[in-house]
Amino acid sequence: MSTPRQDQVRATLDAIINSRTSQGLVASGMIDQLTVDESTGEAKFTFLLRRDDPATLVRQARQALVAAGLPQPRITVVDPTGPSKTTHGAPQSAQAGVPAPTPMEVPGIRTVIAVSSGKGGVGKSTVTVNVAVALAEEGYRVGIMDADFYGPDLPRMVGVYEKPVVQGGRIIPLEAYGVKLMSIGFLVDRDAPAIWRGPIITKVLQQFLHDVDWGELDFLLADMPPGTGDAQLSLVQQVLVSGAVIVTTPQEVAVGDALRGAKMFERVNVPVLGVVENMSGFIDPISGMRHDLFGSGGGARLADELGVPLLGQVPLQAGLVDAADRGEPIVVAAPTSAAAVILREIATLVRQHVAAARVSLPVLE
Repeated sequence: MSTPRQDQVRATLDAIINSRTSQGLVASGMIDQLTVDESTGEAKFTFLLRRDDPATLVRQARQALVAAGLPQPRITVVDPTGPSKTTHGAPQSAQAGVPAPTPMEVPGIRTVIAVSSGKGGVGKSTVTVNVAVALAEEGYRVGIMDADFYGPDLPRMVGVYEKPVVQGGRIIPLEAYGVKLMSIGFLVDRDAPAIWRGPIITKVLQQFLHDVDWGELDFLLADMPPGTGDAQLSLVQQVLVSGAVIVTTPQEVAVGDALRGAKMFERVNVPVLGVVENMSGFIDPISGMRHDLFGSGGGARLADELGVPLLGQVPLQAGLVDAADRGEPIVVAAPTSAAAVILREIATLVRQHVAAARVSLPVLE
């Protein structure tokens, strides 16, 4: 015999339509072993998710129950068809048969933003650090999680190299320019190669999210590795990501790779907040002439194809690389320069687009 709480949970879940069956989750037979604590309203159930079902259904179910005033549910995701026989081209975590966790909020962190690119060398980490510092200068509480485990650039870019301490079983993040920081580069030797398979990346990412004492943050920016591999998949499986910022250069090869990265986020129901075009021309400080060293218009074309805003075009600028190598973000080293002004504008636009997506942010005086 069902209880009122169970009826509420079933009705909420059945209002979510599976495009494969054109029916609700309950009617589609996807909810099994449902129990509901009548005192707290906490639901526990097994989610039978086939490989041809939309991967976003689990996230939708969790969000719908919370929106209905119920606590975070405890969901076990199972593929009723069993493991796939074909794993060629799948992420290493999928090949290893590691079950996918369901995303949830990290206590104290209001907004998680993934900063991603399709290929390396486009200045993704530069954009991440400067946007984070710009948000901190506005008065927001900001952290950076360096999720590029194979090439962690965060220590050099902020000039911080010491190892974080552990207190009460939790890692205390380091801090620079008012931003809390965590990177695998703080924990391993600088010349140690990261020869890690997918399950290890998943575990480290989980520790960075849940075993680091981030405290209260308005924004956590995740500096992702290039491409669409295990780190990206693990992030969206483990935490509710509010949006993604895609960084590219104007050249077509970078734009094509960035498009694939953006489509990955769309597929897992993470909204793309916008595109940043980095290395967008060079203004000769002597002649004033503009030189498009990497082509032009790629960021705008990518934004148009995705139907998202072009957040900004950051120019090449003398001294930007030297400042980064000294551990000084350009918004600090040269705050009135063209690149710094545009990066601050990008930070403001990111904040505004997050707010437009109905993510709760504090109102700063």
